[in-house]
Amino acid sequence: MAAVNTVLVIGGGFSGMAAAIALRKAGIAVDLVEIDPNWRPEGAGITINGASLRAFETLGVFDEIAKRGFVSSGVELCAPTGQAIGEIPTPRVAGSDVPGGGGIMRTDLSRILADATRASGVNVRTGCTYQRLDDRGDSVEAVFTDGTRGAYDLVVGADGVRSKLRETFYPEVAPPQYIGQVVWRAVLPRPEAIVRPRMWMGGAVKVGVNPVSATHMYMFVTEARSEKSQPDRAAWPDLLAAMLEPYPDPLLQSLIPRLYDKEAAIDYRPLANLLVPAPWNRGRIVLIGDTVHATTPHLASGAGIGVESGIVLGEEVGRARTIQDALDRFHARRWDRCRMVIQNSERLCRIEMENGDKAEHARIMRESIIALAAPI
Repeated sequence: MAAVNTVLVIGGGFSGMAAAIALRKAGIAVDLVEIDPNWRPEGAGITINGASLRAFETLGVFDEIAKRGFVSSGVELCAPTGQAIGEIPTPRVAGSDVPGGGGIMRTDLSRILADATRASGVNVRTGCTYQRLDDRGDSVEAVFTDGTRGAYDLVVGADGVRSKLRETFYPEVAPPQYIGQVVWRAVLPRPEAIVRPRMWMGGAVKVGVNPVSATHMYMFVTEARSEKSQPDRAAWPDLLAAMLEPYPDPLLQSLIPRLYDKEAAIDYRPLANLLVPAPWNRGRIVLIGDTVHATTPHLASGAGIGVESGIVLGEEVGRARTIQDALDRFHARRWDRCRMVIQNSERLCRIEMENGDKAEHARIMRESIIALAAPI
């Protein structure tokens, strides 16, 4: 008899859905509970690197992402005037022919994964989450907020960066700490000239754009702020426009009026990170994704490493003779990779905030891209 026959996944974000799909591929019965009754993601566009595209290919959703999003290779680097100054290559990843990167709206990616989750045979319950978990040694009994109960061989916690599960099972771990930088995002019409990610370097803030569909792109602006406090929402378009004004590139200047459109859906987010020391399980309850390894977006890998963790967990649980063996192999495959992404992203962030060594920044980017292209 298999070590694991029934699994409960708590959280319907990207990592939770990835784990659910991967576990179903292994023939395991999966219940997934998601507290949001409408199962709506937050955020604007999302950059997907080649390693993440490979992970989505493993889940069987790459073709749909390529259809509804935008895939490309390479990142263009420009001066504030718009003059080309270089390119960051995005080499093909090991074991796959997917492009080097891409972008998509978070809402579209969430719908694609939600459809795949249901199609895989996962029993999805929205507007519901756990109330209590009782690890009895040979199983975990879950009591749900709707009054029902269930017994599972394994529980996968993927309830995000503000995780209640982490508070319960890792009370010694402090919540994510603000890192001193914020990111602004806006959804804008895509000029024909933007056919891959482009970043403008050398200004007071870092500005970039990335296509997310045939018609749209999203803009991201990273800004150093000493305090986490959130500016008045009504002032967001003016604040973002003021950050773009010093960039004389006509393309960027042409985008400023678009920031005042409702469709821009400007998003402001203080950046933080978190790395919970391994192991990420307490008995038969294991945590994945932002719950234990949340990162800043400097390597475009936050969602990707969460999806990878869900895939690896499903693979190891599906072939192990014991739960402990599965979890040992899971941690062996995930710890160094997740630690690398979080620590390197933080270093890139600090170099940007401190106007630090550009050569070090380029070296970390290059080494990280090579490491991410390796098999998981």
